[in-house]
Amino acid sequence: MSSVRHQDIGNSRDSKNTDSWDEDEIMDIRFNLFENEFAGRFAKRFAGMGMLLHESPLPKATQELVSLRASQINGCGHCIDMHTKEAAAAGESAVRLHLVAAWRESTVFTEAEQAALALAEEGTRLADAHEGVSDPTWSLVRKHYDDDQIAALICLVAMINAANRLAVITHQPGGSYEPGMLAAATS
Repeated sequence: MSSVRHQDIGNSRDSKNTDSWDEDEIMDIRFNLFENEFAGRFAKRFAGMGMLLHESPLPKATQELVSLRASQINGCGHCIDMHTKEAAAAGESAVRLHLVAAWRESTVFTEAEQAALALAEEGTRLADAHEGVSDPTWSLVRKHYDDDQIAALICLVAMINAANRLAVITHQPGGSYEPGMLAAATS
């Protein structure tokens, strides 16, 4: 088992709040998926599917925004770190990255990106709505994307949610990802 120090020292524990933490607390990585033979084989195939999605006709900026939004909803620090840094390295603006969590109240996203972000949210929060992805959201997606892009978008939402769960369950921390690491690991 590996350990990682929390980097954010903005919160400190006081005697009244036992839910907060301080800089000396350690987050233990529960399980290294790349050190286990079966999990390593699975992870390589999973990463390969991710690379296939990266090669899809869905715009790269949309892919990173969707992955970032789903990761924010799922509280996955590892994936938030990865997709923020990959998007920035690809030229995404800091303003847009900072506003992904509040995209509905922002003017910096296209209608197509808004449709993709709505699908990402509704596809991530399936348990929160009895209908899953709403008809209005689906109509917007159909309006802005062709069938191949829609197929990629659906697969992307499924994949990022799976990746978030793998990372959250095993306590993979955010903060140390460098742009290009995933691509290098799959080549």
